Amino acid sequence: MLLIDDRLRSLGIELPMPSAPGANYVPFVRSGNLVFLTGQLSQWNGERRFIGKLGREFEVDQGKQAARLCALNLIAHLRAALDGDLDRVVRCVRIAGFVNSMPEFTAQSQVLNGASDLFVEIFGDAGRHARMAVGVAALPYDVAVEVEAVFEVR
Repeated sequence: MLLIDDRLRSLGIELPMPSAPGANYVPFVRSGNLVFLTGQLSQWNGERRFIGKLGREFEVDQGKQAARLCALNLIAHLRAALDGDLDRVVRCVRIAGFVNSMPEFTAQSQVLNGASDLFVEIFGDAGRHARMAVGVAALPYDVAVEVEAVFEVR
């Protein structure tokens, strides 16, 4: 029985299709019991969403939605890395979030709560992680948020 899949269904959470790499890299690398996931953008099935900067086009609540969307994409790639079995996740070790923001915007950590909250919602205590949240001048395709992650798996 797949417990995480049951949890996703009970929460009404649908995962997007994993995206194909847009350049010369792979979507994930497994080294020992760690899976390193390439940074994911705020997009749904290839459609980029939340285009623009925090503090100009978007405020914190919209930024949290963008970060949550990045996290959904990360979980979709993690599922692919684990041959469809998210129950092999031991814990989320670390995430790093990049927020396309105006110089005066200083709520990057609040924006990243959109991703952090989703990992805890889905994986429980195993979703709690170390984290980095930084503001950047630009992101690919001018999306608002990009998030990468490292998971321990069995």
